[in-house]
Amino acid sequence: MAALAGVALIRPPLSAKNQAVGGAPRESSSIRLTNVAEAAGLRFVYQHSPTPEKYFVESVPGGVAVFDYNRDGRPDIFFTNGAKTPSLEKSSPIYSNRLYRNDGGMRFTDVTSAAGLSGAGYAIGAAAGDFDNDGHVDLFVAGVRTNQLYRNRGDGRFDDITKAAGIAGGEFAVGGGWLDYDNDGLLDLLVVNYVQWSADKNPSCGDEARRIFIYCHPRTFPGLPNRLYRNRGDRTFEDVSARAGLQAHVGKGMSASFADFDHDGRLDIFITNDAVPNFLFRNNGDGTFTETALLAGVSVPDTGRPTSSMGVDAQDYDNDGWEDIQFTALTGETFPLFRNESARNRGTFVEATQPSGLAALTVKSSGWCSIVADLDNDGWKDVFTANSHVNDRIGDFEALEFRQPNSLFLNDGHGRFRDATTEAGLAGTLAAHRGCGVADFNGDGRLDLVVVSLGSAAELWQNDSSPSSRWLIVRLAGTKSNRDGIGARVIVGNQVRTMTTAMGYASSSHAGLHFGLGNQAGPVRVEVQWPSGIRQTIDGVEVNRVLDVTER
Repeated sequence: MAALAGVALIRPPLSAKNQAVGGAPRESSSIRLTNVAEAAGLRFVYQHSPTPEKYFVESVPGGVAVFDYNRDGRPDIFFTNGAKTPSLEKSSPIYSNRLYRNDGGMRFTDVTSAAGLSGAGYAIGAAAGDFDNDGHVDLFVAGVRTNQLYRNRGDGRFDDITKAAGIAGGEFAVGGGWLDYDNDGLLDLLVVNYVQWSADKNPSCGDEARRIFIYCHPRTFPGLPNRLYRNRGDRTFEDVSARAGLQAHVGKGMSASFADFDHDGRLDIFITNDAVPNFLFRNNGDGTFTETALLAGVSVPDTGRPTSSMGVDAQDYDNDGWEDIQFTALTGETFPLFRNESARNRGTFVEATQPSGLAALTVKSSGWCSIVADLDNDGWKDVFTANSHVNDRIGDFEALEFRQPNSLFLNDGHGRFRDATTEAGLAGTLAAHRGCGVADFNGDGRLDLVVVSLGSAAELWQNDSSPSSRWLIVRLAGTKSNRDGIGARVIVGNQVRTMTTAMGYASSSHAGLHFGLGNQAGPVRVEVQWPSGIRQTIDGVEVNRVLDVTER
């Protein structure tokens, strides 16, 4: 047994609910989620300010960031919020962004004012990461014309350092993500930009004769390149979009995911684009990227047509050791799944939407957020999607619903998924769902979910499934790597997870790496491949625990 240097084992409170040490493995059908938002004190409504003029911005928000802002070991929840249209100004307290502190026992308290996070402008997405390596997780908020970077002071408050840090606004940003693209131990920032739109250039779309107006198709607006900001290490950033090779590629970005898809030790970038081909930026290791989506097989599905690609997550769904890509799209397009084929042909993917069963399961749904995680703790990552059509008048044109339930697709371990939406308790909640986040909010080893809805209450889905299956959560603290360990790959048995906070749509989840272990009684071996190149192995790790690992 290796010495547990730099490692802390944390035992959760031993209530009857989380004593998951023994018992038979949970059957695959025993999945149950309960919306406890109201009882938990999570009373938030995203104000997207819908108007008869159908300002395009109203259709695309909003996001959520899950992160432990006060270092008490419990994941907290931050919601972005909209503004009045067409001014895009937060003219009333109802438009305030919101931070909810996790008080334990699935109870939350609104601490927005005390934290200084009310925000400005029409905010859409959020991304959490410790960019200054001080041990306190910071926050980036993306929006229309206005981006904001908040430094976590460590005393419960945040400072807006956007201007001083050199982070620009003025564009239509949907989200962002933290990654250390140059492996210098500092987190860099990718800003995902959407289209060229302004309130004074908002064309009228729909059926003029019937006086039915809708949000215009994204083809109506020119696209934008994304922006990459390099962390200088002094709490300022340099825009390296052109030098890195991103600025030359104009898209209509919706979400980004980061993974070392070809296992060369450098994080690559996958960006979903709305109704135009997606981007896969391969990291060249010299500060530049090469766009390889077409050659890699992920620019468009096998139909050859771009989809309305939205929320994305990049994780290894089939436990073969290679990170795959899954994202959402609109009704009729399915939710594409691309399997990483790098073991056979480095840097390539094949579409697995049809053979995995996701094509038939998703063809009638419209999705925004997507999270690939093990919700039933059986050792195989499942797919959760937050759903709604983009067009709130779609029922006037087609036999489709605007408000839709979220979906859950359980992984059977044989490369296929089955629909568990109804048995999980999700089918009855119809809403205009958008961003989502995932974490074990109550410390019982089962992943819970938070979902944003336009114009209706946010949802907090507590995982009430049987606790008999085992689990492990790994939390990283880099020393030679960035403090968050973003970009590290953690291996437990045949499972691999990449440490990233970028997942879903306009959202971020920073709550450690969760592994379902099924009936594995333990102990288990944990291997961490740090971005610095250091490989660290911890033997003899007991299950049903939170494991803190510090790079050594």
